[in-house]
Parts: sequence; C-alpha cells; structure tokens
Amino acid sequence: MPQLEKVGEVTHYYTRIGVAVVRVTAPLRVGDRIAVRGHTTSFEQVVESMQIEHEAIEEAKPGDLIGLKVVDRVREGDIVYKVVE
Repeated sequence: MPQLEKVGEVTHYYTRIGVAVVRVTAPLRVGDRIAVRGHTTSFEQVVESMQIEHEAIEEAKPGDLIGLKVVDRVREGDIVYKVVE
C-alpha cells in the first residue's frame, strides 16, 4: 500500500490554465507521483511541470511557492501529498 507524505498546500487555483499555486513543505521533483486531497478533491497524477515566477524548475524545496499544472480542479486548502511506494 503506497504511503502519502504531505508536500504542500494549495493556496490558489487558476481555473483557465489549470494551475495550482502550492506552498511547498517538503521536497518535490518533476516526475514524482502526487495525490491531491480535500473536501471535494481526490485525484492522483505525475508532476509534469512546476514553475517559480514563470521559470520552469525541476525541484521545489520547503518554503517555495510554486505553480503546478494539475489534471483536475483543486481548491484553496487542498493538501498535496507525494505518493511513496
């Protein structure tokens, strides 16, 4: 059974472009599998792209505020977890 490790929290969501702004609390890399959970949110995806100030990054570290392309709608306060096999 995969473990879920909290890596951040959604602070904003841009509906038109499908991007979540996430305050990162643990290291996160492109290629990581994540799960997003909230009151009405529950899905998993692989991180395909992250940005800080419109610059593409490969890895986010605690304290970073990143833009994360998501496959489904998210809401403020949703928690982002890394799926650890």
